Amino acid sequence: MAIAVHVFQFTSTFNPKRARPSSSVTPCRIVTMASFSWSGRELIELGTVRPVRPKDAFSAMKEEGFVLLDVRPVWEREKASVPGSLHVPLFVEDSDGSPITFLKKWVHLGYIGLWTGQLLTTINNGFLKEVKEIVPDKNAKLLVACGEGLRSMMAVKRLHEGGYQNLGWLAGGFNRAQEDDFQGVEGTTKLQYATIGGASYYFLQVLLLLQAVGNKT
Repeated sequence: MAIAVHVFQFTSTFNPKRARPSSSVTPCRIVTMASFSWSGRELIELGTVRPVRPKDAFSAMKEEGFVLLDVRPVWEREKASVPGSLHVPLFVEDSDGSPITFLKKWVHLGYIGLWTGQLLTTINNGFLKEVKEIVPDKNAKLLVACGEGLRSMMAVKRLHEGGYQNLGWLAGGFNRAQEDDFQGVEGTTKLQYATIGGASYYFLQVLLLLQAVGNKT
């Protein structure tokens, strides 16, 4: 849903000779709240969705009953995930075999894929339906998380529009998490490195090695 904005322009000068009384008034369209849709960022800024820092996430889940909803794509979750978290990806791999998609994949590979290791994705149109299947209670407390916090921001908007009332947003995503923020992380790497792939992964390993050597010396 979107707001239709009507802009009325007026001249900056007034000529009394041309002024004429008017018997008709152009009606203005009234925008109601029913036609309005907040963005994810606005929902967070308004306090409708609660921002939760990674260091506070564990206590929010353990003491307040929040359930972690991971919306990252499958390949990121396979690298590192939080035990007990739910998983419904907001984006999935674009498997369309059309020539246009094939061309987009090549462009994506050249500009992004080789460096980040990320696949060409498309929005998961069944996202809300899949969440409802595993979390039918609209009053359930869901802490929505992704790698950087942007995809989860989009996800909380969809969930809020779908009727979920108690939403949390992992501020900054897993990339901002420290090693002791989440217990028992499963996978082959740390949560904060799960979004890194391709050539940038090997670049990261070199940096970590140099850091380790620097700490020893």
